[in-house]
Amino acid sequence: MAAAKSVFTFVFSFPLLFTFSLASDPYVSYVFHVSYITASPLGVPQKVIAVNGKFPGPVLNATTNYNVVVNVFNDLDEPLLLTWPGVQMRRNSWQDGVLGTNCPIPSKWNYTYDFQLKDQIGSYFYFPSLNFQRASGGFGPIIINNRNLIPIPFAKPDGEIIFIIGDWYTKNHTALRRILDSGKELGMPDGVLINGKGPYKYNSSVPDGIEYETVHVDPGKTYRIRVHNVGVSTSLNFRIQNHKLLLIETEGRYTSQINFTDVDVHVGQSYSFLVTMDQNASSDYYIVASARFVNETVWQRVTGVGILHYSNSKGPASGPLPVPVTDISHPWSAMNQPRAIKQNTSSSGARPNPQGSYHYGQINITSTYILRSLPPTKINGKLRATLNGISFVNPSTPMRLADNNKVKGDYKMDFPDRPLDNRRPRLDSSIINATYKGFIQVIFQNNDTKIQSFHIDGYSFYVVAMDFGIWSEDKKGSYNNWDAISRSTVEVYPGAWTAVLISLDNVGVWNIRVENLDRWYLGQETYMRILNPEENGNTEMGPPKNVLYCGALKTLQQEQYRSSATSILNGQLNLIFTMMMVLLASVSAFC
Repeated sequence: MAAAKSVFTFVFSFPLLFTFSLASDPYVSYVFHVSYITASPLGVPQKVIAVNGKFPGPVLNATTNYNVVVNVFNDLDEPLLLTWPGVQMRRNSWQDGVLGTNCPIPSKWNYTYDFQLKDQIGSYFYFPSLNFQRASGGFGPIIINNRNLIPIPFAKPDGEIIFIIGDWYTKNHTALRRILDSGKELGMPDGVLINGKGPYKYNSSVPDGIEYETVHVDPGKTYRIRVHNVGVSTSLNFRIQNHKLLLIETEGRYTSQINFTDVDVHVGQSYSFLVTMDQNASSDYYIVASARFVNETVWQRVTGVGILHYSNSKGPASGPLPVPVTDISHPWSAMNQPRAIKQNTSSSGARPNPQGSYHYGQINITSTYILRSLPPTKINGKLRATLNGISFVNPSTPMRLADNNKVKGDYKMDFPDRPLDNRRPRLDSSIINATYKGFIQVIFQNNDTKIQSFHIDGYSFYVVAMDFGIWSEDKKGSYNNWDAISRSTVEVYPGAWTAVLISLDNVGVWNIRVENLDRWYLGQETYMRILNPEENGNTEMGPPKNVLYCGALKTLQQEQYRSSATSILNGQLNLIFTMMMVLLASVSAFC
C-alpha cells in the first residue's frame, strides 16, 4: 500500500497542462500530501513538515490565467491550511488559506483548492498558515509564467535556479509556540537554510557532516535565479561570490534592471535575478544568505552557505565569505536599496499593455489607514502584539462564511484608521470595512524595535515611499507617483514608515499581517472586508461546493472518511474529472 501511495503521489503531483483547450483557460492540477518526515538540516535530527515527502516542497508551476487545482491531504496531527501569498485570488477569498477566510483542514482529511491565476506573472511561494507550522517547513515555490504571446523583457535565460532561504530553529514549531505562549522571545535562530540544507563548512565553526546545497552551472550561460525568504523572522542578505545579481522581477512585477552585488530579502519576500556565469572558474564560489539588521558579530554562526560549481571548476571554494556592500550601522544607506527598485514601465506583465500605463499617481486617494506596530505588551496577562492597539483574535467562524450563513456577532467592522493612544491595548476580532473601488493609502508605521515585513492578501500595492520617523500628511510630497514598484510584501524598518497605494478592486475578505511569524502568532494582523453593494455574481464568487464548516456552523460539516486507498482514489478522480471537463470544452469548441 505504501508503495502504491508513493507511485500515485508521483504520477499525480506533476502539472497537467492542457494548452489545446480553446473554450476555456487551461488547468494545472496537483496533489499535495503534507506530512512529517525526519531531517537533519543543521546536523540535528528533527521532525519537519514535507510536501509529497520533500523538504522544501515541490514547485507549483503554472501560467497566467490558468486554473489551479491543488488537492491537499493533511497527514499532520493537527489542523492545516495552505496559503498562497502574493497570488491574487480574483473574486475568490474562499481559497486564500488563512484562518479568517477558511476553516482548517482537520487532521487526516483532504481539501481541494481551486483558483485562477488571473492576469498575473512572477515568483511566489506557498506555506502552512496555522499554528506556527511554517517554522517546521511545508513551504515551496510558485512560478507563474507569461503566456507565449507576451514577451519577457530580457533574453530567455539558459536555465532557472530556485533558492528557498530562511532562518531555522532545531526546535519544531510546537516547541517554538510554547516559548511564545510563555511570554518569552524566541531568541537567535540556530542557523539559516538554503533549499532545506545547512551551511557548507567554510570555517571551523561549522560542524562536520552537514549536507549543503550545491548548484551546478555551465560557464558563459545566464540563469534566472528566484530567491524566496520563507523564514521565521530574520531578514537575510543574499549574494553569490564574485557574481552580479541583475534584478528583473519581484512578486509579479518586472523591475527596471539594476545590478546588485547583494540584496536584502526580508521575511516573506521574493525576487528574480539574472546571473551570468562569467568567472574564470579557478574555484567554486560561495552562495551566502546571512542575517541582517541584527548584531552581525554575534550572529555570524547564523549564516547559510552553499556552493556554486562551474562544470569546469578547478577546485573547492575557500577563504572568507564575501560581505554585503551596505553597512547596516547606517540604516539610511540600507534603505537606499529598496528605494532604488522601480517598475519597468516599458515592459508588459500579464497583459500586452506596458506595466506603467496604469497612472496610479493621478488617482485621488479616498481613504488613509495608518497601521502602527509597537513592541509586544501584556494583555490580560499574556504577551500579545498589536496593530493600532488591537491584538487580533480570529473568529470561530471564518468571516465570509459567517456572512453567507447570517451568523451574527462573529466579528466587528470597527478597526480604527489611526492609532488610538487614549485606549488600552485589547484583544478583538475587529477588521477594516473598506470601500469597493476605493483608492487608499496604507501607512505601515513600525514603532517596534525590529524590522518587519507586511503583507496584504489578494492584492499587490505600489510602494510609493519609505523613511525614518513618523509619517505625516506632508510626506506625500516625497511619493514616487510614476514608477514605484508594485508588490505584495514590503519591509518597514524599525522607527520608520512605508507608504503604499492600493486600488480596492478585488471583492472579498483579505488578510493584512506582519510576515514575521512571532509577531503574527501574537496577533499582529487584521482583515479588509470589501463588498460590492451591487453584487450580481460577477465581482465575487460564492462559496465552493466543498467548503468546510466550523465554529457556529460546524454541525453543517459532514464527516469525511478517508483511508490511504480512498485518498489516492480521490486524487485520481479529481484529476480525471478535470481532464474530462477540459476535453469536453475543447471538443465543443471544434463542433
